[in-house]
Amino acid sequence: MIIGYARVSTHGQSLESQQSALQAAGVEKVFAEKISGTVTDRKALARAIAALQASDVLLVTRLDRLARSTRDLLNTLAAVTERGAGFRSLADPMLDTTSAHGRLILAVLGALAEFERSMILARTADGRKRAMDRGVQFGRKPKLSAFQMQEAMARRANGESLK
Repeated sequence: MIIGYARVSTHGQSLESQQSALQAAGVEKVFAEKISGTVTDRKALARAIAALQASDVLLVTRLDRLARSTRDLLNTLAAVTERGAGFRSLADPMLDTTSAHGRLILAVLGALAEFERSMILARTADGRKRAMDRGVQFGRKPKLSAFQMQEAMARRANGESLK
């Protein structure tokens, strides 16, 4: 049996295209969820793996739908292998864990996906630093004005209670 797994990162995104592609590929049951790929405790993925039996295949549309880090990818594939099942990706037909060549390619692509994620994080951090250097304030706006904060601190210094 072929079992599919579909995932999008945010609730604003749609699972429809992934589900359609998986069903067109012969998937009998699709497990889908809306959760970030960086979260390792994904309930639908756990259910998909639990549903696998010997000689079944877990199918995804793209490798990054399954995992964002090499460690997560290898842990997930180990769980699939423990069930006696294989793994395939529609966008990457050379990824087939039933062959040694496919396992090698999968490990390399997993490392590239992790590298890409780290580069995104580095660019985001750099952009955040540049914005802070320009004086951009992050976070929630203060509920009290500068005058109100100064007044509250003065009252507190004069012995008034926090209430």
